[in-house]
Amino acid sequence: MSENYAIFTEGLIKRYKGKSYPTLNELNLKIPRGSLYGLLAPNGAGKTTTIDILCGLKKFESGRVMIDGLKVPYELSEIKKVIGLVPQEIALFPMLTGRENLKVIGGMYGVEGRVLNDRVSELLARFGLENSADRPLTQYSGGMKRRINLIAGLLHKPKILILDEPTVGVDAQSRNLILEELIKLNKEGTTVLFISHYLEEAECICDIVGLMDGGKIVLEGNPGELGKTNPECKNLEGLYFKLTGKQMRDTYE
Repeated sequence: MSENYAIFTEGLIKRYKGKSYPTLNELNLKIPRGSLYGLLAPNGAGKTTTIDILCGLKKFESGRVMIDGLKVPYELSEIKKVIGLVPQEIALFPMLTGRENLKVIGGMYGVEGRVLNDRVSELLARFGLENSADRPLTQYSGGMKRRINLIAGLLHKPKILILDEPTVGVDAQSRNLILEELIKLNKEGTTVLFISHYLEEAECICDIVGLMDGGKIVLEGNPGELGKTNPECKNLEGLYFKLTGKQMRDTYE
């Protein structure tokens, strides 16, 4: 059954020392191959821990985790070849140019030579950065840095792309371009896990959304269908607040 999913967790539990409840409480996350899946969660719900476990950065107490049919943590070397991670933080070298950053990161993925040069040029053009590629990152706007950050996760042509808040703090034009490109990438066959606080974005681009709270998925389905089954909620945001509440979530995972 797990082979039908790009990302599969079953009964996933993660506890931190000093906390009275688990950060991940039997999390069942099942993301079909080829889907554009939106994971929506308030602060402290466990999304950062989930990302870290999927990428093999943190251990877990119990449960199963599979990426493209490969077992975490036992097959991490193979898993790293099929996933691309775009973190919320800008994970780039500020004194290098956009192109230099991408060549360094591409080399880390094992992409080299002419293949790397062609891939970098292709993605710079695709994301509207070819004219600024040779300027240092210190001269880039926030939206431009976000786009370079995203390109860095695409250099090795991953089968599965995991994005943590990829549009936070960017201008409207950059946000629109990023969302359009994610839809295109998904249509080209890439499975996308889109993690965001912007519910209207997920509602527009995702074919499946999962609402996460208390370390588990509390509701999942097609955004449009979820609205029909909950007519008292005007949109996904209303449903989100109904399930997770409106109180502030300033706790840490």
